[in-house]
Amino acid sequence: MLCQVEQSIDRSDTNAPAPTPLNVNFHEYDSSAAMGQAALAALAAEIALAITYNGLNQAVMMVSPGNLEDFIRGFSVSNAIVQDQSEIYDLRLSYFDQAVQADVQISSRAFWALKHHRRQMAGTSGCGLCGVEALEQALPKLDILDPVALPPTQHFIGIRERIEHAQQMARSSGALHAALYFDNQGSALICREDIGRHNALDKLIGALQHAGIDSRCGFTVVTSRCSLELIHKAVRAKLGTLVSLSAPTALTVQWAIKHRLNLIHVPHRNAPRLYSPA
Repeated sequence: MLCQVEQSIDRSDTNAPAPTPLNVNFHEYDSSAAMGQAALAALAAEIALAITYNGLNQAVMMVSPGNLEDFIRGFSVSNAIVQDQSEIYDLRLSYFDQAVQADVQISSRAFWALKHHRRQMAGTSGCGLCGVEALEQALPKLDILDPVALPPTQHFIGIRERIEHAQQMARSSGALHAALYFDNQGSALICREDIGRHNALDKLIGALQHAGIDSRCGFTVVTSRCSLELIHKAVRAKLGTLVSLSAPTALTVQWAIKHRLNLIHVPHRNAPRLYSPA
């Protein structure tokens, strides 16, 4: 049974950044299999986050324990649970020993749509989702974006170093993905980090929308592999330009082109590569 630490917290604290990394003992293990002197390593923390909408259990996932309100807001939009932040009426977090319970109140329209979607997803105990429903979930129909201008090429000069500077948590612990928003001057305005690449982007989307920032200006960077799911999230959140530090897949490029999302890859040692628009 989980031990509840705090029943509820003040909203001013619900979006606090992640705690400092945890110091954990380790031993260097050399080729002779001898144990060296014990040392300390700073490792990233993770917790279980359970999300309910209007009392209906929706998801349980492992996340980094910071910026949870941003994550929940972004998760709600990028997974098409709500259309925008106006459909989120309240968000309360309850803290336990190694977990957090998020109770989210959403509009009647959004809740009806969520329950309808869950009924469609219900399959037999033998196969789970049927093939058609699973494919529709993996390859959903998305709105086509209004195209935006590409960022100036000079904004990508030294971008890896600027990203590393913005990733404060990863510098001390490693093991973290990041999603960053660069404004139309090429400055890193917001950085969100998480053990999960999807989580990092959801946190950034939530932060941008909560702050009322037009994310079609400037560009968004993900430090992780650019999977199709990240394209889904970017299109649903109406981002203008997505930049990845890892090469995209062919299908990812096809979807970016189809939905008019600018897609740029920044390799380690080569010039940035523009994949969309083609």
